[in-house]
Amino acid sequence: MKQLLIAFFFIISIFAHGQNLYIKTYGNKKNKTVIFIHGGPSGNATLFEGTTAQKLADLGFYVIAYDRRGEGRSADPNATFTYNEAFQDLNAIYKKYHLKKATLLAHSFGGLVATLYTEKYPQKVSALVLAGALFSQQETYDHILNSLKKKYSGDSDQLNTISSIEKLDKNSSEYRKACFSLAGDNGFFKMPNPTEESKKLYDDYAASEFFKTNIRNKIAPVLFYQNEKKNNIDTRSSLKKIKTDGVSIYAIYGKEDGIFSTEQISSIRNIAGKNHFALLHNCSHYLFVDQQNDFLSHLKKWLK
Repeated sequence: MKQLLIAFFFIISIFAHGQNLYIKTYGNKKNKTVIFIHGGPSGNATLFEGTTAQKLADLGFYVIAYDRRGEGRSADPNATFTYNEAFQDLNAIYKKYHLKKATLLAHSFGGLVATLYTEKYPQKVSALVLAGALFSQQETYDHILNSLKKKYSGDSDQLNTISSIEKLDKNSSEYRKACFSLAGDNGFFKMPNPTEESKKLYDDYAASEFFKTNIRNKIAPVLFYQNEKKNNIDTRSSLKKIKTDGVSIYAIYGKEDGIFSTEQISSIRNIAGKNHFALLHNCSHYLFVDQQNDFLSHLKKWLK
């Protein structure tokens, strides 16, 4: 009952485009606003909502979760899947909820969206939290493939597969998909030693209504690479600029997130700063589930 009272569901209209956008809010709107930006393209916010959104709100935040246009529950056959389109939707959320500033909590590909948005609209962002967020795409792809070449050093079939992927156009959806598919097949996104708490969270999510609406638009990455010129980027220069603009940057990553190299993690730690960085042990890509308590503890410490 409590959750029904404080979690409100909205389908809002993007006024300039007549587009419906899935949004759900958690907590008291008088509290500091945190907007969760999910991964993708083709992702959604269901895992975060089904496991973590209400618990973050219970710490004293007003949490807004939404699915980007054309992804998840925000169906739109005319979506172009460009960064500018994502910015338009974020600006519509700001307008709908009368927000002057908000914290952006960005996961995976959402980190690219949030970073570029913050660079363009620094006056609208009080803090940027990179949670297992992408920031140097080609380094991520190289790390995945190089790690697997070491793993399969004596397996000619696997090495031939990796070699064929390396020959693909680096700015294509096929290359991105092939790299992440290999990463998924080899457990790069899974925590090494699941705890009882994390297993329960994943199990409860699998049995929830959120899992039933875990909608994936398979053509979203194809259209993104077709329509967006910034399709294989490194945002570290943007992050440095954001920091000079006065926006606080925080970074929290899983130590066993297989898609990031040690060098990448060190570089993002240097940008965020020692007191604005956390590396969670026994934790992979979905850190808000793998090590939820530690994840929430750091957010509370940083943002409150």
